[in-house]
Order: sequence, then C-alpha cells, then structure tokens
Amino acid sequence: MINKLYLCFICLFILINLSVNAQKTTKVYLDDLKISVFSEGIAGVNQKTSASGDSIKIGGVSYNKGVGLQSISVLYFYMKGNAKQFSAFVGADDKANKDATYKFYVVGDKKILFETGEMKVGDVAKKIQVNIEGVQRLGLLITTNDENLRRTFFDIADACFEMMNDQLPLAIPNSYQKYVLTPVVGNSPKINTAKVFGAKPGNPFLFTVVTTGERPMKFISKNLPEGLILNDTNGIISGKIEQRGNYKVVLTAKNKFGQASKELQIKIGDTIALTPPIGWNGWNSWAREIDRDKVILSANAMVAKGLNNHGWTYINIDDAWQGFRDKENKAIQPNEKFPDFKKMIDYIHSLGLKLGVYSTPWISSYAGYIGGSSNFENGDYPDSIKNNKRAFRYVGKYRFETNDANQFAAWGVDFLKYDWRIDLLSAQRMSDALKKSGRDIVYSLSNSAPFSNVNDWGRISNMYRTGPDIRDSWLSLYYSGFGIDKWGPYGGPGHWNDPDMMILGNVTTGASLHPTRLSADEQYSHVSLFSLLSAPLLIGCPIEQLDDFTLNLLSNDEVIEIDQDPLGKSARLIKEESDVQIWMKPMEDGSYAIGLFNMDGYGKTPQSFFNWGDEPAKSFTLNLSNIGLNGKWKLRDVWRQKNLGEFSNVFDTSIRHHGVILLRLFPVK
Repeated sequence: MINKLYLCFICLFILINLSVNAQKTTKVYLDDLKISVFSEGIAGVNQKTSASGDSIKIGGVSYNKGVGLQSISVLYFYMKGNAKQFSAFVGADDKANKDATYKFYVVGDKKILFETGEMKVGDVAKKIQVNIEGVQRLGLLITTNDENLRRTFFDIADACFEMMNDQLPLAIPNSYQKYVLTPVVGNSPKINTAKVFGAKPGNPFLFTVVTTGERPMKFISKNLPEGLILNDTNGIISGKIEQRGNYKVVLTAKNKFGQASKELQIKIGDTIALTPPIGWNGWNSWAREIDRDKVILSANAMVAKGLNNHGWTYINIDDAWQGFRDKENKAIQPNEKFPDFKKMIDYIHSLGLKLGVYSTPWISSYAGYIGGSSNFENGDYPDSIKNNKRAFRYVGKYRFETNDANQFAAWGVDFLKYDWRIDLLSAQRMSDALKKSGRDIVYSLSNSAPFSNVNDWGRISNMYRTGPDIRDSWLSLYYSGFGIDKWGPYGGPGHWNDPDMMILGNVTTGASLHPTRLSADEQYSHVSLFSLLSAPLLIGCPIEQLDDFTLNLLSNDEVIEIDQDPLGKSARLIKEESDVQIWMKPMEDGSYAIGLFNMDGYGKTPQSFFNWGDEPAKSFTLNLSNIGLNGKWKLRDVWRQKNLGEFSNVFDTSIRHHGVILLRLFPVK
C-alpha cells in the first residue's frame, strides 16, 4: 500500500513539474530582436532610441529600452501561438510634431486587441498589457492624422513579449504562390525600342536598338541622320548630330527566323529623357558594399539575363563610390573600390548600356562620403568630417558643381542621382552645370521633393523623387505609388515623377539582403502601377540573383510599352468602387491603359494594414461608360498578352487580393 502511494506521489510530482515547465515563460524585448526584420513601415525603426536618434522620452519620462518609429508604422510578428502577453508603454515622442495626433493598435488574428485612442505630444505614456495567448499573427500599428508624415515620432517603450517554451517571434513568412503570366519570348526578332529618343545637338549620342530574338542578328537603318553610325551586329547607334530637328528613322532587325521593323523618331533639341529612364540602381542591392566588380557583374548580368533586350539600360552606382577631390581640377574622384573608372564606363557602354553615379551638394553624403561642397577652398574632406559625417549634411562655403559635372562628362557618365534634403538653389546650380558639360546626363533629384515647387523640379531636372525612400512593404508602396496621384499632371517627356526604386527580387531595404516581402500579386500591382504612372523603372535587386518569376515580371514588353509611351501621360485615379481602384492612362495611339487594383479596403481599418494569408479574390464589374469610354472597345490582357474580345458596356473579372488586372483598350471603329 505504501509503495502504491509512493508511486502515485512520484507520478503527481512529475505531472506538476511537466505542467510548470510547459508554462515556463521568458521575456523577449523588442529592442533585443533584429527589429528591422519585422518592420513594414514607411520609415525605419530605431532600437533603444527614438526615430529622431535621441533617447526615448514620452510625457517627460525617459526610457532606456524600447523602439522608436515614425508613423505610419507597422510591426508584424508570426507568434505561432507561443506567446502569453505583450506589454509596453506607448506614446508620442516628446520631440515629435506637436500638431499631429497619433493612435496605437495591437491586432491579433484580425481582431483589435488594444487601441489607445488619440494621443499627442506631452501626453503621459499609456501602459498596456495585452493577452495574446494562442495568437498566430500579431501586428502593432501606429497611425497619424499628419498627411506630410513630418516628425511623426512614436515610441513603444519597455516593449516586451512573454514567450513560452523559449520560443522567439518570427517574421511573417512570404509563402504566397508565385505564378508566371508573361508568355515566353519567340526566336524571331521583335524591336522593343521606345518610339522616341531625345538628344542635344553636338553632344555624344548613344542609343541601342532594343530587340528580342535569337542571336546572331543583323541591324539595318534607313534615314539615319548624318553623324550617326549603326553597328550592324549589336544595334548600338553612336556619334553626334549637329543639327536640331526631328529625324524619322526606320530600324530593321534580321535573324534566321525572320525580320522586324520599327520607326524611331530622334528629336535633337533641348530635351532628353523623352521617355522614363529604365535600368538598375545599386543601393538596394549592395548599399555601402558596392565596388567596381559588383558594378561590372551587374552590367554583365543585365545582358546575360536578357533584360537589355527589353529596354533595361542604366547601371547606376549609388552612394559610396566617392573618394576625394583632386588638386588639379578640384573634381570628385573615385575611392579605392573603383580603380580604372573611365575604363569601367567604357566597358559598360560597349555592352550598349549606360552608367550613372551619385552625388550631393552637401559636404558629406548620407553614407558619409565626400559631397559636392566643402568648407575648404581646395575641397578637402578630412577625417574630422568623415568621423562626424551627420554634422556636415549641409552645403559648404565652397561649391564644385561645375568641376564635378565636367568630370562626369569627361568620364562618359549618363545619369546623375543628386541626393539631399532638396533645396531649389542647389538643384538649379547643378542643372546649369550639367547643361554646360557637353554631355547628355539624365538629372535625378532625390529625395522627397516638396510638392510646392513641382513646376521648378520639372523645369530643371529630368526626374524628381515624390516621396521618402521606398521599402519592400505594401504600406510603403501604397503611399509611394498609389499616393502620388496629385503629382500626375506635372510629369511628362523630359521630367518624370519618381516614386523611387522598385522593390522586387532580393533587396536590402531596412535589413540585410532578403527576398521582397511583397506577395506575388503585390509585385504584379507594383510593376503595373509604376508603368501606368510613367515612372522611371529602376530595379534595386542584384540582377545576377533574379529568379524566373522576377525576371518574367521585368520582361513583359507590353507592360514596359505602357511606361515608355511617347505621349508621357501619367495614369490618374479616376474611380474607386467596391474597394477596387481604377487607374486610367491615355496612350499616344488613342488607346487607353487601365489598371484595376484590388485594394481590399487598405488603410480603412487597423486590420487592413496586415496580410493575413487567407484573403479571397474579388469579383468586379468594370462599367466602361461610367469611366467615359462609350462605344465598342477591344480589350487586351497586358500581362498575359491575350486579346479578351470586344466590349461595349461591361467587363467582368476577378482580381486577387492586392492584385491587378492590367488592360489595354483599343477603340473599335
């Protein structure tokens, strides 16, 4: 009997211990995680400091732990039911915009678990303790009423998860199915060159006939202007045209499978970039790690992957190439990572591609490299500045725009990204210097150009950033792309609204190199929207790492044709119904390009800021007469490159969550 009681006691003791161990919890603080992995906000997230970079302070109380964000912000966690509680003190940072109001939400598995209501600077932090037992997906959301998102700093202090069984929060998996829509390119020649190209009289001319089809291929031209030469094996046109005017050239490409011809209008005058620039920028691939080998690798991959045959032309080096200012010409020279700079550019030109560089009118660039001005007459950039680069983000006493522009032209640079907190005087000075440099250099202003000066940006530059740095999230795309409708009327040939680089493939936005967090449907929407907007198309991923899905996204010539249409009109948001946005763009040939985007009420509720992984497609009826398209129209599915038939009233379709139906509508006479 005693032995039985003893055994029962032992069993009970084991069960109790198992139960206790099963419920063991550990505290996991937000600022101890690699928090950028979980951030889908417009701006980044700071650990242990506010978004301003200062200490966290809410309502006069300082905190040593926590994260600082800038609204609108989203933190999204895959908890897998392994958490018991979330606790924190939340509120507007004391250095935030005092005129704005803020709201904070905790959302778990589509339910609002906690909300603060409106908060302002100076309010006492709100203490929260939220039961999140069993929650699979947990989101933290900060919103604001400030449309400009200026200094909208919000803090989540002493933020902590109580986790079970030594588990950690995980990033939300991007498990959405990738699907390919664009048909395979044929062997016969197809010329995909834009219909128009602009250059200035007397400047070096460089243009490649963009053509798909099996090589070898022979290129022929008719009515090529005097001063230009066509290389008949690679389609590169080079030389100079001295006389102003419009020249209509017929280009022909031949291979063993057939031939194709297309008319190109060459306009020699004061305007370049008659269609939006299209190519690659290195920042979202390599950031400060960029070097000569990576640039050449990217150029070679552009050709090896065949993107150049679809119009992708520019290989742009971002911040981190700059080294020092030479004593003789007082022009920026490359650093040790970029030996033989001119030789590198010549090689890229030999591939039929173009080369871009980065600079700033500030003393120090964002990444801490020499800029376009100095407080020293000889342009020195001493260690005292290098070691305190943030303090020198301003225009110095001595400026070197002319020196740098002339050096860029001498090297053969084709594109300049000019990056700082834009002011009109600095932008104008570099514009003037580039125009006098003797070379056609596309001039790109970055970042967040004030809308109040939109006419000035169009007058002095070829493209100008309409917002902050984009990140690989639907939230960022929503505000950078879908949110710039007001800029639409101001872009056009020679001056393009620029919503920033494309967030496709593997990117480094906010974290180390990782696959974009956009779903496949969101990526189709991304490319469709930028093409409808006539936006510059600059991919930011390592080209050599492109998978078949991303390569297919970038190789649809009918989508690119919408972006490169010579009329240069931006699509406008003309209607939103049943949570579907209708964007329409007039085309030069009298047709229209229309994007039907399933927004699924994005931004209207706290839950809508998160992808829950089970959202259904939406049935939608497009009423043509309601958008001003009377009569009969031939509809074509642009992504599938498939004719859908003739319609005179309504068109019924189904649109996936955050997906798009991209149409081309041709009038039937």
